[in-house]
Amino acid sequence: MDAFYASVEQLDNPELRGKAVAVGGSSQRGVVSAASYEARKFGVRSAMSSVIAKRNCPELIFVKPRFERYKEISQQIREVFFEYTDLVEPLSLDEAYLDVTENKKGLPSATLIAKQIRDRIREKTGLNASAGISINKFIAKVASDINKPNGQKTVPPEEVLEFLENLDIRKFYGVGKVTAEKMYRLGIFTGNDLKNKTEEFLSEHFGKSGSHFYNVVRGIHRSEVKPHRIRKSLGAERTFNENISSEIFMLERLENIAEEIERRLNKSKVAGKTVTLKIKYSDFTLQTRSKTINYYIASKELILEIAKELLYQEKMKDSVRLLGISLSNLNTEKGELKETEKEITVQLKFKF
Repeated sequence: MDAFYASVEQLDNPELRGKAVAVGGSSQRGVVSAASYEARKFGVRSAMSSVIAKRNCPELIFVKPRFERYKEISQQIREVFFEYTDLVEPLSLDEAYLDVTENKKGLPSATLIAKQIRDRIREKTGLNASAGISINKFIAKVASDINKPNGQKTVPPEEVLEFLENLDIRKFYGVGKVTAEKMYRLGIFTGNDLKNKTEEFLSEHFGKSGSHFYNVVRGIHRSEVKPHRIRKSLGAERTFNENISSEIFMLERLENIAEEIERRLNKSKVAGKTVTLKIKYSDFTLQTRSKTINYYIASKELILEIAKELLYQEKMKDSVRLLGISLSNLNTEKGELKETEKEITVQLKFKF
């Protein structure tokens, strides 16, 4: 999935094929959004600083993202999914779950369905896809990483427990770098190590996630494939070319961000009650400040007014490299508005 944007760029520009490509900004403050597999061989990864990426791979070619093009191809891929099932749950433009327990082709094999879908995606878009096939979303998600790129992995019911027990803890979906390091300190390196810990022990050290870890390592994950996902928040942020310390300049940036949010809110036909201001300082520390009011808002003026209040709530501790505003507690959550997002969800997990 990380290679989706880069693969599209290589598809559209033959001169980029076979070369190390990064989608993102090449400036001093740029960040890699996606890296081709050629670039990954040099350690280039998404969310990496462009400076570090270029240092790792001097031949790296930076390409500006073209989200409208990615959305266009994403829609073509979804059309393929709907040839097989209407139970499609999007995670992003390049990633989805499909429930094919009952499918439009009447095929008894999810493994065969995954192969057919991957072939259809290749035929229709020219891009490769990978898939994970298993009894629930969690295992399908994990399995989708096993044989990428351009591969698939099936974990049948009788092999689920063995598969999870032998899995490196870093491969568990939801276990990031910080959590993995904490697990290492607790002597948890594999699924089997995790399985040997009690639910009480895991809850003590990982809070609410403890019960989740206790269940998934036993193959238990009851989340259904949800075709219609209701938006819970909407926001925008900006990273600046140079750090700013003047609140006047910050207000100018916030006004632009509020205007962008208003545009998105109007397009989605939603409004919200909670405004959150996100501040990332020059030392990369992150701070958020929120305020909830008792009525729904969607206008730039009201959003900006609350964002200003949050900005002045306390003194800035350093110069700022990023500002963001998000609106949550939306009217979609209470059912006042039934407008939902239909994005690119047996259980098949696709990687492009």
